[in-house]
Amino acid sequence: MYRNTLTAGKNIIRTVLALGIILFACLFFHGKVYALDNDHQAGETDISTVIDPPGTYDSPEDLDTINTVNRLTITYNDDNGSLNSSLRILITLTLIAIAPLLLLVMTSFTRIIIVLHFTRAALNTQSAPPNQVLIALSLILTFFIMQPTIEEINVNAVIPFEAGTIDQDQFLENAMTPLRNFMEPQTQVKDVRLFYDIAGMEWDGTLESIPNSILIPAFMISELRIAFWIGFMIYIPFIVIDMVVASVLMSMGMMMLPPTTISMPFKILLFVLADGWALIIGQLVRTFY
Repeated sequence: MYRNTLTAGKNIIRTVLALGIILFACLFFHGKVYALDNDHQAGETDISTVIDPPGTYDSPEDLDTINTVNRLTITYNDDNGSLNSSLRILITLTLIAIAPLLLLVMTSFTRIIIVLHFTRAALNTQSAPPNQVLIALSLILTFFIMQPTIEEINVNAVIPFEAGTIDQDQFLENAMTPLRNFMEPQTQVKDVRLFYDIAGMEWDGTLESIPNSILIPAFMISELRIAFWIGFMIYIPFIVIDMVVASVLMSMGMMMLPPTTISMPFKILLFVLADGWALIIGQLVRTFY
């Protein structure tokens, strides 16, 4: 057993040494390569493989006749060339990386997820519905609300840019315009003035003059304010139920029994009878129109 193990170890060492020698030879061996010429075989001949030196042709059509192994061809069409596949993959991965940030700061997702969280907290159901369900519902509602904006970005920015009719600067401007049109009606004036005061700038009162660096944070503050206000309105009927249940328990002398334990079934019953999900989601979506 020991002898077999020793023999196997020697074979492995020999194999590794052989691979190392081959790798060393590949890295440090320098040789000459010659071309086939009529009756001559590839070997010791003075004819080089380079038929024409690189750079002797000026027109793009003659580049294919140059005998070079590695070459890069760039098609240029008045600053509107098509995107390379590698560059397209890079742009796609970059958009995927910043997609969560764009989703939070420039869409309706923030208001929706906060309101749904307040609804679950008011029902006092702890983790029902779970976070995954709330996030999925928020994403679906966000896509529903932002669908006209997404369509406008696709028509005015993505399709012309892929067709090569606009450059990168025009693409960014066309893509940002629908998002600004969505954020401006949802942003309160006092939030815009707040960030203008922080930046030490003067605002002329027009929406077109608001830079993105001020519009986006002002939009976020406005979304948080509206979401918390809606959450407060949702809490009111459930607080009334808690107060009624607590008063009944105290009058019955059952002070050691937590009121939330008794009130939670009544909250769920009230929420179901009032068709709470349809009522809250319907009114929440209408706040964006």
